Amino acid sequence: MTFVTVCRADDVAPGAVKGVVADATPVAVANTGDDGWFAIYDICSHQDYSLSEGEVDGCDLECWAHGSRFDLRTGRPDAPPATRAVPVYPVRIVDGQVQVDPDNPLHHDTATEEN
Repeated sequence: MTFVTVCRADDVAPGAVKGVVADATPVAVANTGDDGWFAIYDICSHQDYSLSEGEVDGCDLECWAHGSRFDLRTGRPDAPPATRAVPVYPVRIVDGQVQVDPDNPLHHDTATEEN
């Protein structure tokens, strides 16, 4: 695994999400508080909108543009109009830094193309 430091942990408050770039991959890093940290591809599979502009609700991330909700644990959409999953990535906190491994998605059956 190749982890890349993308931001400081205190840059992402509990219940918040931040858009970052891990190598050349756009990633939304979410701090859900009780459920932990997640990293998900930052482009909605429905249309080309940044998921990091949306809101975190538990383990869901809602796209601000059309309301699609993605499970941060699996990348699968929980609500339309999106019907395709987006990749999720390993994430860890080391010495107060958020690190993401964009080269090894946790769910290889996901797609990032538009519906």
